[in-house]
Amino acid sequence: MRFNQKFLALFLAAIAILSACGGETSESVATDGDLLTAAVGTMVSGFFGTQTAMVTPTIPSTDTPTPTNTFYPTMTSNPIVVPATWTPIYIYFTATPGGSITPSVTGTLPTATVDPFALGSGCNNLAFIRDVNYPSGTTVSPGETFTKTWKVQNIGTCDWLYGYHLTTIGEDHFRSTWSQINRVVKPWDWTELSVVVEAPKKEGTYTTYYRLSDGGGTAFGATLGLSVVVSK
Repeated sequence: MRFNQKFLALFLAAIAILSACGGETSESVATDGDLLTAAVGTMVSGFFGTQTAMVTPTIPSTDTPTPTNTFYPTMTSNPIVVPATWTPIYIYFTATPGGSITPSVTGTLPTATVDPFALGSGCNNLAFIRDVNYPSGTTVSPGETFTKTWKVQNIGTCDWLYGYHLTTIGEDHFRSTWSQINRVVKPWDWTELSVVVEAPKKEGTYTTYYRLSDGGGTAFGATLGLSVVVSK
């Protein structure tokens, strides 16, 4: 309301001035009145212009704002993958007679097992079944005479004939005596082979090996062992 009061004061001042000038010539009055009227009009126009500016609402801009630049993410290179160190494993193996190859990854060479089929001679072959008596480690007296017996099988393709007999392989510690088998043993039949021995007179552990031989003295088949402890 401050502008209304100012306008009213100016308006009253203008009226007073016009009244004071009533006695002057019409030209002067007219001239001064015109000037005053123009001044009052200018003031009123400025006042209302100001008032209009004060109450005129601000119209929001409809201009579309310029989009902000979007920056792409910084590209990173793929890391270099270093492969793990490879340590070779050495495999040692040995062939088993008549069998398959058995590998070992520990570097330890396995012990070869004896295949009785590889011990044949021609059509003759023998497989060891078991000890009938005096198994390995049996104790006997010095100079004792006894009969050692093994159970065996004919795994060849020919009969064992009367002239087949046991022979020692290596040193004979028992002064062995035997005779021919004096019988026929068919292929795949089981039988028993025996030898009469005399133990050494000195205490200790003694071992002797035997094999069956054909009529011509050719040994074949599995090895038959006798191992006893001589003690009083």
